[in-house]
Amino acid sequence: MRVFRLRSGCLLLLLIVSQTRAGDWPQILGPVRTGIAVEEKLAEKWPAGGPRTIWQKPVGDGYAGTAVAGGRVILFHRLDDEEVVECLHQETGQVFWKRGFETRYQPSYTSDGGPRAVPLIHQDRVFLYGARGGLYCVALADGKVLWKRDLYDDFSSRKTTRGEPPEGYFGFGSTPIVEGDRLVLNVGGDTKEAGIVAFHINTGETLWKATRERASYSSPAAATIGGQRHLIFATRLNVVSVDPQNGRVLLQFPFGQLGPAVTAANPLVLNDNHIFITASYGFGATYAMAGPSGVVRLWESDDVLSSQYTTPILHNGLLFGIHGRQDIGEAELRCVDPKLKQVLWSRERFGYATLILAGGRLLAMKTDGELVMVQPDAKSYQETARARLLTETSRALPALSNGRFFVRDTSTLKCIDLR
Repeated sequence: MRVFRLRSGCLLLLLIVSQTRAGDWPQILGPVRTGIAVEEKLAEKWPAGGPRTIWQKPVGDGYAGTAVAGGRVILFHRLDDEEVVECLHQETGQVFWKRGFETRYQPSYTSDGGPRAVPLIHQDRVFLYGARGGLYCVALADGKVLWKRDLYDDFSSRKTTRGEPPEGYFGFGSTPIVEGDRLVLNVGGDTKEAGIVAFHINTGETLWKATRERASYSSPAAATIGGQRHLIFATRLNVVSVDPQNGRVLLQFPFGQLGPAVTAANPLVLNDNHIFITASYGFGATYAMAGPSGVVRLWESDDVLSSQYTTPILHNGLLFGIHGRQDIGEAELRCVDPKLKQVLWSRERFGYATLILAGGRLLAMKTDGELVMVQPDAKSYQETARARLLTETSRALPALSNGRFFVRDTSTLKCIDLR
């Protein structure tokens, strides 16, 4: 596919900011991957018919949410036999440019064959990770391909375990993380010690390879613990922290299981040296403390906060998250005190949702297309607004930038005014 440009759009896009600005949502779960928006002021109530739709656009396959920076929205989806990245104007939805990459991915456990990983905007570049392992770096200004890698061909021997497809149950779906001049990713390669791999952000060159960890759908988090910088991954079977400079394993503890199970929520760092990770599928959540001599698992439970793929929100020392699964049973919205291993309250039959904290309010985007606004209160569930935004299943993570809420279902991307 050729790159399509609008002259006026290019003039605007050439004014690239070098750092993330307040209001940007440049990667999975926002500025620092916690689901917490910066300096957002939202309306306390919505009109009777719900908040206004500023613009909307048809989309193809995929579960990848959007990334937003400097007034540009990056959409990554599948159209026919291409994974397509589009750069849209935040205010109008106008297409500045789009670029397509041929894909051979064939889904095994779902009819959806699109990308799963949220795009990553870093300075003047956009990094994309396709469902079959294509890793792409394109220019934010015009979509020019700066480099690309085929990680499936480079690092996989195409072996399977217990009947699992070599690409995973739903293709590859972990968003990379940038640390300095390194783009680091849980590739899950079963050859060449390529579980976690670092690439140079300017060239795509492999800088280091570490571990034999298999890939999950969880995206890594960065933290400084005891003066040491950590990149923390929830892989297929372990939580592993590595030194971003060389891939040296710093911390590790078991998490996950083989068979039809998924680890998809991101690890969270609490109180500077505590790690919380959640999943469903029978193994639940783990709360651990990292110290000079290693990791101490303080508690493990499948009854406190076991979430299929939603990363909980940390607010005032408490975790607000979804307990349960979208496909089985009934999911609950819960408030949990991780220190006490205690559920403070639970809203039963709430439904599965993804979460954002903004302006002191919790936005819960339900998979059935409803958006619910909740006060993040420690004592009780306090709902303040509710509106239906979409009519089909919404699994992609939403984004929030300068009061504009970007959300998509299986057919439509919408920009919603929450100011």
